[in-house]
Amino acid sequence: MIPAPFEYSAPKSLEEALRLVERHGDEAKILAGGQSLLPLMKLRLASPRYIVSLGRLRGLNYIREESGEILIGGLTTHAEVVASALLREKCPLLPESAGEIGDVQVRNRGTLGGSLAHADPAADYPAAILALDVEIIATSSSGKRKIPAREFFVDLLTTQLRPGEILTEVRVPVLAAREGTAYCKMYQPASGFAIVGAAARVAVSAKGKIEQAALGITGLAAKAYRAGGVEKSLRGAPANEKTLAAAVHGVAHGVEPLSDLHASAEYRREMAGVYARRALNLAIERAMAR
Repeated sequence: MIPAPFEYSAPKSLEEALRLVERHGDEAKILAGGQSLLPLMKLRLASPRYIVSLGRLRGLNYIREESGEILIGGLTTHAEVVASALLREKCPLLPESAGEIGDVQVRNRGTLGGSLAHADPAADYPAAILALDVEIIATSSSGKRKIPAREFFVDLLTTQLRPGEILTEVRVPVLAAREGTAYCKMYQPASGFAIVGAAARVAVSAKGKIEQAALGITGLAAKAYRAGGVEKSLRGAPANEKTLAAAVHGVAHGVEPLSDLHASAEYRREMAGVYARRALNLAIERAMAR
């Protein structure tokens, strides 16, 4: 299908982009990699009057380490995240989850910032972002604002980004000693989106006890979320299969599962426990190997 008519702008600086976004308000959409917005426009599910493309901006695709954190620019592509030696060494959960996104073409065009700002309930990044407790930087003409990952996702396709803001950076903690991460998902065969996905980050003591656990879930509900009940039940418990089997029963507690032609709510709830257990088990294995 053909999108509705729109006015296209391709600013050459972040400042110019911010002015355009602020001027047009709710009538404007930001185009980063276009892997989410363009399909919606072709289906007439989105019909913005103005498109502000970030494609000509320089300086927003980078991956570097500063002061014990890894800083990732909002226009960094999924392929660049997958290929980053720095991330594979110090924050392997992001390359692992990025490698599960779509196909090679999508990964070469889609961006970290665009995916997070779109907040698709079946996207891969959100579970990892939540498990890592990252800090998201939103920039407007009045300055920068820090948004904790736990507060970022509000509802279906809705985030804490305000009108006039652009997601410009993600700040990721470096993996600690005896800490492991993993992302496991059940694919939707046609699109590659997650029917359910689980991202785990686990710290294990030398005595084999779980010191800290973080579990992000995607695909199950209208937004990605942290499975706080599971995390609480794991802390201080032995890092073994019995512990995990008992803990993951609470993965969907307080959540209304999605239901569609790909999977019923009951099936998604059951599979969320299965994939959470797999991710936690693999994260524990990796933590013990460190």
